[in-house]
Amino acid sequence: MDELKELQEERRGLERRLDRLSGVAEARARGYLEVREALSGVEDFLAMAPGAAARLEVLTAELFGQVMDEIEVNLTHAVREILAQDREVKARREVKGNRLFIHFEMLNQGGAEDIMTGQGGSVCNIMSVGLRLLALSQLDSGRHQPFLVLDEQDCWLRPDLVPRFAKLIRKIGDRLGFQVLYISHHPVDHFMGEAAKVFLLRQNRENGVAVEVLLDKTAVSAGKDA
Repeated sequence: MDELKELQEERRGLERRLDRLSGVAEARARGYLEVREALSGVEDFLAMAPGAAARLEVLTAELFGQVMDEIEVNLTHAVREILAQDREVKARREVKGNRLFIHFEMLNQGGAEDIMTGQGGSVCNIMSVGLRLLALSQLDSGRHQPFLVLDEQDCWLRPDLVPRFAKLIRKIGDRLGFQVLYISHHPVDHFMGEAAKVFLLRQNRENGVAVEVLLDKTAVSAGKDA
């Protein structure tokens, strides 16, 4: 009897253990199915990734293409207005690894011209200012002041082109709502027709530098308003 009772206890113990193992097996089977389902989703996503990446590159190129088309037109207009020559700015762009690469070229009568040396550096002067103004115009006006400093940006321009350059900067600055501080070594006469204020800096033995106000249209406007 004792031996039978021990066998029955052992059997019940084995049955309880079987129940526990069955529960563990069921839980692991559910977990396995969930993992398989998740893995299947990942595999489907990875299968779509190359096509999605290719489509993203196309959309990026189209989006920036519209922006670059406008930049080409604006820069071409600036170059032609200042140099009075038939030149055209082209932006060669391509998307690699979800990044947009842009290479600017200057076409002079259909042939490529080095932007850095074209017209003795005048082309580079104009392109540099145009790109900076366009870039700054995209900034959040709530976080950034609409103010640009141009330090001898006309250094490579012929003197007769400086007034045109100043006029274009004034027009773009007005349109974008930018205040521009223009520093130049050219004669001040070149800026009298476009600048709101003209200051002349001279060496001074006592103070080092003396500042003379040659023109202040804002003061005249304020007087009329008063």
